[in-house]
Amino acid sequence: MAARAGRADLPLHNGRVPAWLGQRMARLGAVITQAIILEYGRDEMLRRLAHPFWFQSFGAVMGMDWHSSGITTSVLGALKRGLAPLSGELGLHVCGGRGKHSRATPQELIAVGERVGLDGSALARSSRLVAKVDSAAVQDGFDLYLHGFIVADDGRWVVVQQGMNGARKQARRYHWHSEGLESFIDAPHAAIEGRGQGMIVNLADRRAAASRAGQLDLLGSLGPDGIARALDALEAPPFQAEQAMLPHLVMPDHHEVRPENIVTRRLHGALAAAADRGPADFAELLLVPGIGARTVRALALVAEVVHGTPCRFTDPARFSLAHGGKDRHPYPVPTRVYDRTIAVMKSAVQKAGLGQAEELAAIRRLDAQARRLEAIAVGPGVDALLADERARSHDYGGRSVFGWEPPA
Repeated sequence: MAARAGRADLPLHNGRVPAWLGQRMARLGAVITQAIILEYGRDEMLRRLAHPFWFQSFGAVMGMDWHSSGITTSVLGALKRGLAPLSGELGLHVCGGRGKHSRATPQELIAVGERVGLDGSALARSSRLVAKVDSAAVQDGFDLYLHGFIVADDGRWVVVQQGMNGARKQARRYHWHSEGLESFIDAPHAAIEGRGQGMIVNLADRRAAASRAGQLDLLGSLGPDGIARALDALEAPPFQAEQAMLPHLVMPDHHEVRPENIVTRRLHGALAAAADRGPADFAELLLVPGIGARTVRALALVAEVVHGTPCRFTDPARFSLAHGGKDRHPYPVPTRVYDRTIAVMKSAVQKAGLGQAEELAAIRRLDAQARRLEAIAVGPGVDALLADERARSHDYGGRSVFGWEPPA
């Protein structure tokens, strides 16, 4: 059976991703995907997308608001744009999206099926069933508004969809993975993100099998009118089924990144690795004008997104320290650093594709060194790091939805 991986609360945020950031997110998302597939294979990339903590960290390292519901829309949109030209090479296709784009998912899947030789109609049926389960079988107060379906050439897929509760100003993200999926109605989710908020009708729980069968019997014996009369006659409160307790990530409402949102020893390990491995592995790169220690620091966090194990993504806020955030939290997006990160990753991936894997191996060593050093590394506190970054923001090409950062 597919296993639930966790859940989290995501504050609902309005607004759009500006074009200057959306274009960079598409490029960085695509090259990170290429690196993961080169290093670990396509199935591993699907597993990462089905992991809610990794997904949130992936969005944070790309400069999106580190804690908000907007990460879901922006990450799926970036992957759809960035991977479209590479779909033939990688064998990975991103369909659906928000609003009208979600409703077009079945047609997109049928088109993908025709191109690569899959049963597109079966994929479209899976898409509809997934949406129906999370909108009808699981009644938790969140109305679906986004549906993304990522399918590989071999037919394996991941679904990431999101619902909103406008009254609470919260969102919940649901992750599905076809790996090990035996039933759409018996515990099918790879993960559900969202805090428990009272009574939930979850007919997709395997323990609800008797309830599903009973509903069909009632419908056959009493009919809709008879069921309505029976409900009116009931005086006892409705039965509240015990809900499975899942590990969950609670994303706070506050916009700013606070020290308690980050596992400091992991951050210090990444900073120490950048200082240590940068001169050793990127000596020639550091001689290129404009590429220096700050870029290597960003690469250390990108390296963990590529190589990190699931247990290391419990603090997505840490990954926002690579490229900031569009709303100036934790600081404005350092566009010059961002562009150099993309350039280094793109060069490493392209050379690895030609059999020259030295640069990609150097990025792997950067992550390995971070894990070795985090037990002993020391460094400035989170507040001091953020203050220094903001003071240098203009030099790094700092930009946000409010415009370019002025000189200090």
